[in-house]
Amino acid sequence: MFAAYVAVTILAAVFTGAAAVTYLIGHDYPKAQADLKRVPRSWVPVLGVLLAAGSLGLLAGFAVPLLGRLAAAGLVLYFVGALVAHLRVGSRDLMGWAVFFVTVVAALVVNLAR
Repeated sequence: MFAAYVAVTILAAVFTGAAAVTYLIGHDYPKAQADLKRVPRSWVPVLGVLLAAGSLGLLAGFAVPLLGRLAAAGLVLYFVGALVAHLRVGSRDLMGWAVFFVTVVAALVVNLAR
């Protein structure tokens, strides 16, 4: 079980960390997605910081398990909010969202099972 915990947690941290970098460096993709979802562009860096904090929190969970659990739960809530943003504008392109959501839910599950 420990190997699954480590593997899933690192995978979720890499996914969310990579997304955070694209949000924080000002890449065009997050800006375009914000426009499509009618989210103010001023939120893009804030969302990037939230993703980065979640990613770092997952990794910090190796030293402080409660922090990892809280970070995983926060990321699940983040992606539930992303789903709401998608559905609010009628977007049915949910494949990317689903990959991230399943990954962070798996991270939460293995964190709680540990």
